[in-house]
Amino acid sequence: MEKILEVKDLELSFHTFAGEVKAIRGVNFDLEKGETLAIVGESGSGKSVTTKAIMRLLSENNTEYKNGKILFNGKDILKLSEKEMQKIRGKDISMIFQDPMTSLNPTMTIGKQIMEPILKHQNVSKDEAKKKAIELLQLVGMPKPELRIKQYPHQFSGGQRQRIVIAIALACNPHILIADEPTTALDVTIQAQILELMKSLQKKINTSIIFITHDLGVVANVADRVAVMYGGKIVEIGTVDEIFYNPQHPYTWGLLSSMPSLDIKDEKLYAIPGTPPDLLSPPKGDAFALRSEYAMQIDLEENPPFFKVSDTHYAATWLLHPDAPQVEPPATIVERMKQFPGSRYYTGTIGGTNK
Repeated sequence: MEKILEVKDLELSFHTFAGEVKAIRGVNFDLEKGETLAIVGESGSGKSVTTKAIMRLLSENNTEYKNGKILFNGKDILKLSEKEMQKIRGKDISMIFQDPMTSLNPTMTIGKQIMEPILKHQNVSKDEAKKKAIELLQLVGMPKPELRIKQYPHQFSGGQRQRIVIAIALACNPHILIADEPTTALDVTIQAQILELMKSLQKKINTSIIFITHDLGVVANVADRVAVMYGGKIVEIGTVDEIFYNPQHPYTWGLLSSMPSLDIKDEKLYAIPGTPPDLLSPPKGDAFALRSEYAMQIDLEENPPFFKVSDTHYAATWLLHPDAPQVEPPATIVERMKQFPGSRYYTGTIGGTNK
C-alpha cells in the first residue's frame, strides 16, 4: 500500500521555566492510505504532542524540533512556512479534538462553522457551501440538518456536538484525519456510536485516520495497527491482533492487564505501579524499567533497540534479545496469547474449540 505519512526520527523539546522537557525522543512510524493507526499510552506519553507536531500546532515560542522529518506525500512538513501549512490544515489534514464544546465557537451557528473551511479551501459560493454543510450533517447522522444548521452549539448534546466537530473535520475530504481522544468526554453508549460513525465514514471517503487514546479497549474494533507510546517513544508497534494477542513489551502487558474484563469476576483490577518518567531528565536506559518487574540491569543502562517479532510487529525491549532470560507474562496476557498463532503459547483453540 502507498504511504501517505512518514514520521522519521522525530525529536522535539519544550523550553520551560523548569528547563528543557524532552517530550518526543526519536519517534518513527508511517501511515498508509485508508488505514487506521491507533496511538495508545498513558497521559504524558507523547501521543497528542506527536500529532500536534504533524499539524504544526505547537507554539513556536517554546518548541524546538531537534531532529527528524514529517513527510506528507513526500514533503517535509517541518520545513514548510506557516502560510504553506495553512493550506494543508483543514484541507489535507484535519483534527478532531477531545472536547467538542471548546472546539466550537459558542457565538456562531454550527452552519457557519462547518461552512468556514469549505469557503476557505474550496472555490465555491456561499449557497454551495451551505448545501455541502447540510450534506455533511446528514453524513454524520444529524436529524433535521436543514433546521439544525441555524442553531448554536449550546443547543446540542455532547454526542451531537462531537458529530458536528467531525463534520467540520471532514468538510474538505481530508487525506488524513487525526482524532485526539474524540470519545473521552462521552458516555459509553454515545462513545460506541461515534466510533461506529468514524468507521463507516472512513469507508465512504477512504481517509486515513490516526486515533489517539489512552484506552486500549476503544481501539480493538477501530484500528488496523497500534503504536504503544511511553516516555516520548514508541515502544511497540504492530497490527491490532498482534498487540492484543501477542504483546511483547512489559508496558503493553500492563496496559492490557489494566483493562476490565466481563469474563473475570471478583478480581482486583491491575494498576501499573509507579509514575511516568520525568522528561526534564529522561532515564538513561529503558524509560519503563523502574516500573517493570521484568527489568534487567541492562534496562537501566542502555535504551533497547527495536526487535523484530514479525514483518509487521516490532517491540523495543531487551526481553527479546537472544541472550535474555525467558520470562512468563502475567496470566491474563498468557491467556490472550494462547489465541494467537504467532505466539509461543498458542494452543490452536479459540473459545474452547479447535480452529
